[in-house]
Amino acid sequence: MTTRTSTRTRPRTRTRALIALTALLLSGAPVAPAAHASAPAPASDSVTRVEGTLPSGAAYLMDVPARWNGTVLLYSHGYRPAGSSNPAQNGPDEATTSLLLDAGYALIGSSYAGTGWAVSDAVPDQLATLDAFTGRFGPARETIAWGTSYGGLVTTAIAERHPERIDGSLSMCGLVQGGVANWNSTLDAVFALKALLAPDSGIRLTGLGSQSEAAAAARTLSTAVTGAQATSTGRARIALAAALHDIPGWNNPAQPRPAPADWDGQQANQYQGIMGLVLNPAFSWRQEAESRVGGNMSWNTGVDYAAMLHRSPLHKEVTALYAKAGLSLKADLTVLNRTPRIKADPAAVEKMAATSSFTGRLVKPQLAVHTTGDGLIPVQAESALRRAVAAAGSAPLLRQAYVENAGHCTFSPAEQIAALHAVEDRIDTGRWKATGAGALNARAAEADPTTPARYGPYRPAAYPRPYDLAHPGDRPRG
Repeated sequence: MTTRTSTRTRPRTRTRALIALTALLLSGAPVAPAAHASAPAPASDSVTRVEGTLPSGAAYLMDVPARWNGTVLLYSHGYRPAGSSNPAQNGPDEATTSLLLDAGYALIGSSYAGTGWAVSDAVPDQLATLDAFTGRFGPARETIAWGTSYGGLVTTAIAERHPERIDGSLSMCGLVQGGVANWNSTLDAVFALKALLAPDSGIRLTGLGSQSEAAAAARTLSTAVTGAQATSTGRARIALAAALHDIPGWNNPAQPRPAPADWDGQQANQYQGIMGLVLNPAFSWRQEAESRVGGNMSWNTGVDYAAMLHRSPLHKEVTALYAKAGLSLKADLTVLNRTPRIKADPAAVEKMAATSSFTGRLVKPQLAVHTTGDGLIPVQAESALRRAVAAAGSAPLLRQAYVENAGHCTFSPAEQIAALHAVEDRIDTGRWKATGAGALNARAAEADPTTPARYGPYRPAAYPRPYDLAHPGDRPRG
């Protein structure tokens, strides 16, 4: 293990640049899951920064203020595509990390040894980073695991599998439906696109042999989707595919929110979400994940797509767009239900589940927060987590809260800090005291009155196809 240590100082006043960055985070495009951010120099006193390399090869980063308050925050970063740059990261964004350092929190995190679907690397590397911190600075009074996006999955895996290492956890915009459910839902959307828009394309949706094959399949299907968007028939079918993945009609904070019955405006936003799904997760990221588990880990054998659409909160929009196009929704659903299905490799399913699916058995408290307009990891993922936790008898340990905003992980710094304080309250008192929308907004205003607080009452619809080890009936059939 190698380390490098430095001490930095900065005046106590918060800089204009920090405020400007906060505004940019709130008004810009959705945060990409591969975005990298590391903690800046703190806003008060001095900080000891320790950078090093774990035996696995993962880099780690620690920032410890001179006036450390005794709490260490173990941050798990989001998904980074295979082969991308992979620096250590100990916070979600510069503005939030600066505020936390100013408040005296120690911030730590690693890069994970591998990019791509590297949960088997991420969990041990995060725990090794915590070991390195303890060896250098001594045991913390409290340890909170937190993470965003795919890092929310890593955080939840730590919470379930290693509860003795933490006092509580916070998952933000997390992939908390688990890996198998995620890949199933991704398959549903592209299965519908291929069956309805490119039935003779010959592209493989699973069992992709290489990144080049995945890229070629993505190009072929994206071309078909782009062409379809130019016609009312195509737009209706794209909306159907989006509904099977729960892509909301408002998922870009840079765009005005469409009116409740503005089906065309909602579909235009879903089109962008579908294109993003096709160009990245559905093929390239899937191929890398399949290579890790040795086969196809998702299936749609036994799935009734008509029933799935009927349960979707987007059913009314799809029905309206089909009627406007003069197209038979019943006929297209029949096509979907008669199209030959895709079977999973059971060994690949089990391997994916072993690292990336959840039993719901919590031992320490967890708060999960999500934006309601998330097009990458739809908010319905929280329903899958709630279902698993309730079935495992751990419901009192879980709370979920929702931010009324579009985009993936588009929280303000204050909203994130308010969530952390709610977890701290639960750890310190043994009771959930401030997880309602009003209480969280008040805490956010205390943390930073310069940024908005947009928590609101919300309950997501059921996840389209949940899968977790507590529900073996969800395993593949056929």
